[in-house]
Amino acid sequence: MFKFSTCGSHLSSASQPVSNVHKAIQSSNPCSSNLRVHFHPKVITLLTTLRAILFFLAFSAKISNLSIMHHLLTPFTIFKLIILTLHHLQLLQAIPIHTLSPCKTSCGTIPINYPFALEDGCGAPQFRNMFNCTTTELFFQTPSGSYKVQSIDYNKKTMVLYDPSMSTCSILQPHHDFLMTDIQSAIIPPSQDTVFVLLNCSIDSPVLNHYKYLCFNFEGHTCDELYGGCNAFRVFHLMTNSSPPCCFTSYNTVKFMSMNILDCTHYTSVFNSDKLRGVGPLDWVYGIKLSFSVPDTGCESCKQSGGICGFDTDTEGLLCLCSSFTNSTRECGKQLVSSLDFESFGAS
Repeated sequence: MFKFSTCGSHLSSASQPVSNVHKAIQSSNPCSSNLRVHFHPKVITLLTTLRAILFFLAFSAKISNLSIMHHLLTPFTIFKLIILTLHHLQLLQAIPIHTLSPCKTSCGTIPINYPFALEDGCGAPQFRNMFNCTTTELFFQTPSGSYKVQSIDYNKKTMVLYDPSMSTCSILQPHHDFLMTDIQSAIIPPSQDTVFVLLNCSIDSPVLNHYKYLCFNFEGHTCDELYGGCNAFRVFHLMTNSSPPCCFTSYNTVKFMSMNILDCTHYTSVFNSDKLRGVGPLDWVYGIKLSFSVPDTGCESCKQSGGICGFDTDTEGLLCLCSSFTNSTRECGKQLVSSLDFESFGAS
């Protein structure tokens, strides 16, 4: 009987590639009496071929007529069997046993999960080509530039960006606009608790006249507090001997009107604004927090089957990415992956 065992080494020590596979199986479940492992179809072909070779040799050994045995086991026949076996063993060595992810799962310290991805074809197509990863840092790409991703909370579905060109309480940066595409504004917009602050505005600014309703009271904070409490913004007060107008507003304002149209020289943004009442500008959390939603595309069944949700790069239809060489339309293990019961394989 030809039998694989997960708690003992029933394989020949001379078959190193097969031994490596056996060790890989042992590492995942060393004492399973009835282990089922998913294989690529080529592995099934290999094991079937090896079993046939062993049966052939066992049968040949029982032949009493030495002339027939000599005829069947000529040096050339044995040579061909050895070459065939080595060819398949080399093939087996290149085929991964476990489900392998074709998509990167992190960038630096930030995990990359659905619906986001770094490779084209991974994640949800709505977020296609929005991210770039350097050696240690993740960046979110928009028409106005690349913004470092400080954190992603997949439970709360939020992502925090740092804009190196944005002014803060401690540094004054040159004029800068924050722009997003229409798709980004729809599926991953700045969160409701992110406030944009327009600084050093002209008295002719539209947000101080026709569109003054776009400015709102921000937890009781004032322009004087900003210009007086922040070293970076104090220069505006010194230039005019008074506090120039400012405006606390939402992303929609800067989305539809550039800083030139708004007639304000600088801007900053803070998030977690609902927790900043009574907190001075020096202690505000500066940055841009985005909120996203996860598309309902039937991805859950794919994840439960061990796959990773992705999409066809031509049609953008859902794909369940099962390994580096297989995928499925819905889930792994049903269409392109076969399973093998090691205890029953080769039983006689």
